[in-house]
Amino acid sequence: MLVTLVALLAAAVLLVSLSRRLGLGSILGYLIAGLLIGPSGLRLVTDVESISEISELGVLMLLFIIGLELRLPRVWAMRRSVFGLGTAQVIVTGAVLGAAAYWAGAAWAGATILGLGLALSSTAIVLPLLAERNLLALTSGRDSFAVLLFQDLASVPLIALVPALAGHHPDGPIWIALLKAAGAVAIILLGGHFLLRPIFAAIGGARTREVFTATALLIVVGAAAIAGGAGLPLSLGAFAAGVVLAESEYRHELQADIEPFEGLLLGFFFMSVGMSTDVALIAREPLRIVCGVVLLVVVKAALALGLGLIRGQNPVTAVRFGLAIAQGSEFAFVLFGAAAAAGALDRAAVEGATLVIALSMLISPILFAASERWLIPRLMKQAPRPASRLEEARPAPVVICGFGRFGQIIGRVLLTRGIKFNALDSEPGNVETVRRFGYLAFYGDPTRLELLRAVGADQAKVIVVALPDAEAVVKVSELAREHFPQAKVYARARNRRVAHSLIDVGVHNFVRETFLSSLRLSELVLLGLDFDEEEARRTVEAFRERDEQMLVAQHAFYDDETKVIQTATQVADELKSLFEADAPT
Repeated sequence: MLVTLVALLAAAVLLVSLSRRLGLGSILGYLIAGLLIGPSGLRLVTDVESISEISELGVLMLLFIIGLELRLPRVWAMRRSVFGLGTAQVIVTGAVLGAAAYWAGAAWAGATILGLGLALSSTAIVLPLLAERNLLALTSGRDSFAVLLFQDLASVPLIALVPALAGHHPDGPIWIALLKAAGAVAIILLGGHFLLRPIFAAIGGARTREVFTATALLIVVGAAAIAGGAGLPLSLGAFAAGVVLAESEYRHELQADIEPFEGLLLGFFFMSVGMSTDVALIAREPLRIVCGVVLLVVVKAALALGLGLIRGQNPVTAVRFGLAIAQGSEFAFVLFGAAAAAGALDRAAVEGATLVIALSMLISPILFAASERWLIPRLMKQAPRPASRLEEARPAPVVICGFGRFGQIIGRVLLTRGIKFNALDSEPGNVETVRRFGYLAFYGDPTRLELLRAVGADQAKVIVVALPDAEAVVKVSELAREHFPQAKVYARARNRRVAHSLIDVGVHNFVRETFLSSLRLSELVLLGLDFDEEEARRTVEAFRERDEQMLVAQHAFYDDETKVIQTATQVADELKSLFEADAPT
């Protein structure tokens, strides 16, 4: 066991680090590590089944954390994506893949199960894949999450469908299975709602760290066990437990305690998938397996891309959405196993489908990384840009570089005064937003000088740099100062270091993005502590004025951490002495 653990950790450390360094993400590293040390590779690990059972806890914890993040208002806001796009993806993809399986010789019942099982995608792969590239907040990430959520919810009827298609059920009529499933979900939801808070209160909450962590793990495993006892996927139980606790005061503590276990065990899960890949079967039937993998990935990606375009996604978003969910799902392993036990699928079909899914999970991160490196940049260049639509570009007094949440507020203020502006942003969704209001926005990288010229930066009175990326803010500000001297440059500074970098390039009109809002909240806090309005306002104003003076003074040595700390401490002491001197005696 010790040798196995050393092999797992060593392979993970080496190959995941290499994979991330190459820009391919960590998931691919885990999959290749499993393939290398598993039975088909160096045979350092041979007991794959035991590792798979343990590593499945990582999937449970991932679903639990997803449930913690899934509050009811968010579900309601995503209802069209979850039940509209999700339903369409499962039905359309399942029908096409099922028809292909039937054409290949499977009976109609087996073909139906194969089609629906292969239509599902891997939550364990897709979410980390998108999170690593900060894509979860974009439309492609939100739609992918919505589809995955629907697939998880659809697992209940899919499990029930297997014995019905096989023509029998080992435990009696189908309604009994549905009743057991509904009862298990009710126990998790109701029990969690009424029992978990008293339990946490009884153990002393988060003050008893080790007991709190043990309780958190017990909740995940216990909910999964209840679901499994009713014949449901274990992950559905963990997900339901997370949803129950999403509104509780313990949500953040639970997430902080579970995430370290989830990350490591999820990595072991990916390695177990790599170790389960039967290279011998590929050698025996290479054409069937390769065709199966290509068919699965191409069909799923193409259909998802088409559904995304129909939904209104732009080409970049649709490609990301399609490639993200193009692989098979770990849940299909369970579904096909149940189908084999019920007699709906034979052993050869299950082995072939399982290998196809495993290989699709192996190549999916490669395809996604390749698209991000080569395909997506080309699609971005082909998107409507100022350089190719110069007839639309009209001089405007303001150019806004970056039209996310920060830039949109500036734009909305300008609109209230009838001031025209041209917005330039590298995120298609932001461009579509301002275009809907009838104003010109262009898709492109604001750090490119020719695009700045194309949107009229050389004639603008004001250039606003509202990009979220700190390096891009400094680069665009520098370009504006150098090439467009007629324009005043106003910039968004992420933090003090960015502010100092802007001063270095000659830009002094900047706003630290959280500074003013934090000051306003500080004033409200003082009012809540029974300060009178004048005293609260004077306190915050004194702090603001002194902090801005300190920012300018620290510019001469902002790379010297010791001096920065000394001046910050000195200013804090000065302010404290000032307020103490003004305090009534």
